[in-house]
Amino acid sequence: MTKAVKFVASCRLPTEFGVFTMHGFEEESGQEHVALVMGDVSDGLPVLSRIHSECLTGDALFSQKCDCGPQLQAAMRAVQQEGRGVIVYLRQEGRGIGLINKIRAYQLQDQGRDTVEANVELGLPVDARDFTLAKSIYDHLGVHEVKLLTNNPEKVKTLQKADINVVARIPLQVGENVENERYLHTKADKLGHFLYEKS
Repeated sequence: MTKAVKFVASCRLPTEFGVFTMHGFEEESGQEHVALVMGDVSDGLPVLSRIHSECLTGDALFSQKCDCGPQLQAAMRAVQQEGRGVIVYLRQEGRGIGLINKIRAYQLQDQGRDTVEANVELGLPVDARDFTLAKSIYDHLGVHEVKLLTNNPEKVKTLQKADINVVARIPLQVGENVENERYLHTKADKLGHFLYEKS
């Protein structure tokens, strides 16, 4: 079932990757999400887009445990180069388990578990994110076809089920380092992410 969000407000957002318009959305629960938009995305043509799940540690604190920060930056840079696109930023920290549970999972990872094993041991979902939230955000923006920047096949399937036409999947393979090598291999081996493929 597709979850709906309501549009609240928008503003100009100058960044090191150019000037975006930031649109704010809210769920009935009060959870907030944003979309960063550059250029005219309601002209009916496929739009370069990324659905990015919030990662405080990677996006804001520059953690090397994951590839989230580099992926966000690469997506913003790609939109800047294209001159047009949408970054849907969903507030679903830690694949939807929340920041404190993410810290608990990190503690188990420090003891040798991988990301999947840590969540299971804590009795948490391996991935609790809901990508259907992007549907009403895209609808508000007038976006119906996307060129999706992702390595995650579930994002593609979710959008297609929600009647968003994914005309292309563009790999986003950035940010690998010695600290996150096992994390990335777990995403590929256990979650089916398209990593280590030739782009």
